[in-house]
Amino acid sequence: MKTRDITQIAVMVAVIIVLGYIPPIPIGLIPVPLVLQNMGIILASLLLGRKNGSYAVGLFVALAFVGFPVLSGGHGGAAVFVGPTAGYIYAWLVTPFLLGTLLRSHQHLAWEISATILIGVLFINLSGALWLSVTTHLALSKALLAGLVFLPGDLLKSGVAIALHRRLRLLDQFAAVEK
Repeated sequence: MKTRDITQIAVMVAVIIVLGYIPPIPIGLIPVPLVLQNMGIILASLLLGRKNGSYAVGLFVALAFVGFPVLSGGHGGAAVFVGPTAGYIYAWLVTPFLLGTLLRSHQHLAWEISATILIGVLFINLSGALWLSVTTHLALSKALLAGLVFLPGDLLKSGVAIALHRRLRLLDQFAAVEK
């Protein structure tokens, strides 16, 4: 692994952690708050691709698992991985691989938006709702319905992640031309 890869992975882990320090917004309907960390997961997937994005998210999740308070609201520890929000965290682990695979050979904006919505919004929210349903004994239909509250914010966060990705990619291309 190159020094540049290690640096980019470390920076993305730091970005995801910093996004967790923005206070979560409790919804009240379900024990899952609105958070910004999923934007960092999507951004890591877009910027680093499936391999390095998976390393970044995996390292972040490992830090949370061993007890570092890196999850939104200062949470961490193994107990989080069996609680009502764990489905989202498990989905985060595979998001870079899935999104990176879908975007591997496609650079078109429409494809990037579609793949990001499919994986970064729908897959994560569906996984979270399924886990929530199992752990809280909430009917799946109710968990899915309650999860709809996340869609507008998640679509906005995905849009921001795509815009940042495209802007940073342009800057990287510009820097390469300058060399």
